[in-house]
Amino acid sequence: MPDIFPPEKRSAIMKKIKPIDSKQEIFVRKLVHSMGYRYRLHKKDLPGKPDLVFPKYRKVIFVHGCFWHGHEGCKRSTLPTTNVESWTKKITGNVERDELNYKRLEQLGWGYMVVWQCEIKASQKEKLRRKISTFLK
Repeated sequence: MPDIFPPEKRSAIMKKIKPIDSKQEIFVRKLVHSMGYRYRLHKKDLPGKPDLVFPKYRKVIFVHGCFWHGHEGCKRSTLPTTNVESWTKKITGNVERDELNYKRLEQLGWGYMVVWQCEIKASQKEKLRRKISTFLK
């Protein structure tokens, strides 16, 4: 199935995707802050440059987009039907890099948690709050 958008429109859509400060990341930041936790952002000296870093607890949180990080079993992680080989290579590379970063963090004595894009909904805020609270205790 071909792309439903013309190339110019698809390009404009893709340019809007930001590597940091996404709506999902800001949602999680506000939630964590409202819970009374303080954190650092995108520490470059840690593997994977985690989105939220809690030095006091030696724990980090990654906020991952389901598509870009290959969230298994999620409808948002469906690969496009055009240029499949390129997309498969890109997403597979992201997943492999993520796994390597998780292992490196554990070797350094850091705990990590992934919050997936599909988990970030106002209607599921309490569930996410409990998950984060459990992780940080």
